Amino acid sequence: MQHTRRQHLIMLGGAFAGTVASLGTATAQDATHQVEMLNVDPDDRQQRMLFKPGVLRAQLGDTVKFVASDRGHNAQSIDGMTPDGAEDFRGRINEEIEITLSAEGTYGYLCQPHQTMGMIGFILVGDFTTNLDAVREAAGSLRGRDTSRRVAEYLAEIDAIATDEGLA
Repeated sequence: MQHTRRQHLIMLGGAFAGTVASLGTATAQDATHQVEMLNVDPDDRQQRMLFKPGVLRAQLGDTVKFVASDRGHNAQSIDGMTPDGAEDFRGRINEEIEITLSAEGTYGYLCQPHQTMGMIGFILVGDFTTNLDAVREAAGSLRGRDTSRRVAEYLAEIDAIATDEGLA
């Protein structure tokens, strides 16, 4: 069947629009977030040994990439701070790793060499309150004055997010 030039352009435009729409949906659903592993916060030089951001809000299916912005760090899940159905993770020193968020809940992670200096972080996925009590309990086993201060700060931030989102 012969098509006129106008009909061909209309069909081509429709196919292109459908492709763009499906790509837009995929990107909107599955975002990639970066968490930097830092010696010093470039925005607040008083803050040392940290993940930035320290608390990350994400969606189910998103990917988190831990970026070795400074050397000497790793990212690994904290025992008791991984939602049911999610896998624990452990990167080597100086290794950039990516994890896919496969379950709703709160994910707690740390840098093994610098945990006592407060190098911890949290990822909040979907209804992140599902395992929040277990996260609070596991946080009690973390050692270090800076860690205790940062855990308290981050948990207060997480509580505020839960309240804002009507999850508290």
